[in-house]
Amino acid sequence: MTTLHPAVEQAQALIDLERYEQAQALLGRRLAEDPGDVRAWVKIGYCHLNTEQPQQALEAADEALELAPEDYGALILRARALCDTPGRGWLEAEPVLREAVRVDPHHWFGYALLADAVWRVSLVRYAKATGATKVSAREVDSVSREAADLIMEALRLGPEEVYAHEVAWRIASYSGNETVADQLERAILQINPNHPEALARQTRKAAGAQGVTASEAADLYADALAAAPDSASMQRELDRATYRLLRGTRWLALLCLTLAGTMLDLFAVAGEVQRDLPLSLGQRLWFLVPMTAIWIFGALLRYRRRRAGVRLNVLSLIRRGLWARVTLAQGAWAMLCALLIAEIPWTDRSVPQVIFWAGLVPTFATIWFDRKMTR
Repeated sequence: MTTLHPAVEQAQALIDLERYEQAQALLGRRLAEDPGDVRAWVKIGYCHLNTEQPQQALEAADEALELAPEDYGALILRARALCDTPGRGWLEAEPVLREAVRVDPHHWFGYALLADAVWRVSLVRYAKATGATKVSAREVDSVSREAADLIMEALRLGPEEVYAHEVAWRIASYSGNETVADQLERAILQINPNHPEALARQTRKAAGAQGVTASEAADLYADALAAAPDSASMQRELDRATYRLLRGTRWLALLCLTLAGTMLDLFAVAGEVQRDLPLSLGQRLWFLVPMTAIWIFGALLRYRRRRAGVRLNVLSLIRRGLWARVTLAQGAWAMLCALLIAEIPWTDRSVPQVIFWAGLVPTFATIWFDRKMTR
């Protein structure tokens, strides 16, 4: 094993801490002192690569390969720099990666990166050869055979490596093998429970399963977001599930409005005698009992049983989302109409009928209009 110069070791520690500029300055001084230090060239190349300077990284890799043409680290650096350099890409990286695998046939990363390159390049070549604008899953499976073999070797050499599983998942998923893709996602989460993409996909599957309610979906997304707080996709999904919860409050309000209309016998039914108006105070106060029960069991208890993340997101979404505020306003409007109908001692049904339709029509029409927001 090659002994690293202390300055290179220190630079590696800085790279691990993502302090790339400091590491680059230290490596620059080391290379000024000894331009033949291959490891210093490779490390400074990674500093360039991690600060989005692929051309400088490519130049550093070439300097290292001039000194040691079969240096595995320099070959991998050159391949990764080619992938990130505009106008170069995976096509040029593929032969470099094949050389890296030849130099060190026992390192998992070379096989994983080569599998990724071979898979991408094979699809591009197939699409150009056939003139296809869209490649089917069966065709992807057919052209991915070599890449699949390479990634299996990468998984054999690095069974606990996330990147190897990511490449394997990509190949399986685009080849239409959903069972294997799901197994790979679960394996990724066993290695890294906070992996944002795998966590998002698994959570989305669980939340979209048949029979899962909006409340349960919101809890699932809140748990996922707690594990991966920077996941924008999980935040969007949590917002959608939370909006579905808020949307449900309008149905509660409309139910209360319907009960109020029923209590007053607003609409005559053939063969039935409408009750006399005005209703007694006791009858009007009684209406508050079922209304309170509806909101306690339909909204309050449901809300209190949710994860803390869901409860916090309800308040956050109300502040951030216009439609969330519209939903609450419409629920409040329908409830106000229900209370006006039920609690005022009306002597005639014409005004309560107008209030009933004023509460029902705009709210119900908006429920139909914003259905796409819950999808």
